[in-house]
Amino acid sequence: MEATVNIAKPATGGTYIKQVMTIGFFFFIFGFVTWVNGTLIPYLRIACELEEWQAYLVTFAFYISYTFMALPSSKILQATGIIKGMQVGLLIMAAGCLLFVPAAMMRYYPLFLLGLFVVGAGTTLLQTAVNPYITKLGDPARAAQRISIMGICNKFAGILAPMILGAIILKNSDGLLAELESLAPAAKTMRLDELAQDVIMPYIVLTIVLCVIAFGIKYAHLPEIAPSEDDLAINQQEELANGGKSYNGIFMLGFTAIFVTVGVEVIAGDTISNYGIYHGVRLDVAKSLTSYTLASMLTGYVLGALFIPRLISQEKAFLYSSLLGVLLTLLAVFVPGQASIAFIALLGFANAMLWPAIWPLALRGLSGALLNRGSAILIMGIAGGAILPLVYSWLSHISNNQLAYLLLIPCYLFNVYYQISRTKKQVYHA
Repeated sequence: MEATVNIAKPATGGTYIKQVMTIGFFFFIFGFVTWVNGTLIPYLRIACELEEWQAYLVTFAFYISYTFMALPSSKILQATGIIKGMQVGLLIMAAGCLLFVPAAMMRYYPLFLLGLFVVGAGTTLLQTAVNPYITKLGDPARAAQRISIMGICNKFAGILAPMILGAIILKNSDGLLAELESLAPAAKTMRLDELAQDVIMPYIVLTIVLCVIAFGIKYAHLPEIAPSEDDLAINQQEELANGGKSYNGIFMLGFTAIFVTVGVEVIAGDTISNYGIYHGVRLDVAKSLTSYTLASMLTGYVLGALFIPRLISQEKAFLYSSLLGVLLTLLAVFVPGQASIAFIALLGFANAMLWPAIWPLALRGLSGALLNRGSAILIMGIAGGAILPLVYSWLSHISNNQLAYLLLIPCYLFNVYYQISRTKKQVYHA
């Protein structure tokens, strides 16, 4: 049985739609600031004169903040409530964006990484609030459908972000590398300083937008989530159903599922630009390849929103998506030449229904403190986006960029195991 969660003022009709649209807007915002990383990697690699593995510290700095901030975020939300917690998260994100200004002025890579860490910390707080919020906002059977709608907002922003930022910070990129190679050391330094400063205006705009949203959120009239009277009894029943064991084992399986899922998402989205360059694609094309991965992911989210649970359950969608991920990875690894890039982009489609289905699977029957704790542990799993791209980079160094994608196979296979094991427990305890 699914725990019932009361909303302070139960919403119907237009009010419910307004609430979903508001949360969707938040997913758009942190989708934008998340997926610009795919463009920042080749940009900072050039501007700060980095080795390839150093450039992937962009994803590490951003996603490792989830590990450090997830549990503190849970405590903050308990103290502030979800709505004020969202405001705090947006302001922290704004502070991180503002750090890009001095980082660009000094062309100092560690300060860029600190800014990304702070943006990630704010995003952690926001995600810890809005993911369980949208999961519990309506019919449990439609939770993956609602999260799919959030994914549409997130990935639509992700499609726009590389295009917009790439057009600003990597304009005239086709001749940029040749230009830099032709310059004397002093002139090259001046040109790189100019290139680094191109990022200032976009991040000032992001800072302003985030602050405006933070101060305007109170006008959205979002209700707080409040446990129903029988939540405690349901939690106790779930404990007994698990033989008196704690939820730690269930949480850790969910954590691992999120870890590998975010890892494969980030690898598919953020390595594809460098992978294109590896296969000889021009920089002016490669800089926007992330948008193709996110476009295929957006397609998956749209289909999920349309067909779950009408034609397929969220559990089956999760299973079939994981198996499709295995197939597409094998094609990406063994199809030669630039054609394999298309299969990396298509991984976005396979990845679309993984994140939306994990949340209802992992949070089934939880509320109150258990809901906060479970959500925080799941959010910590986003660290997969920090660790697995570095593992991919290491594998590409000892083999090559194409064979390194074999890393994705065990990730998808774990999700197959997770879906089967968690679904069996749901059937057993029904």
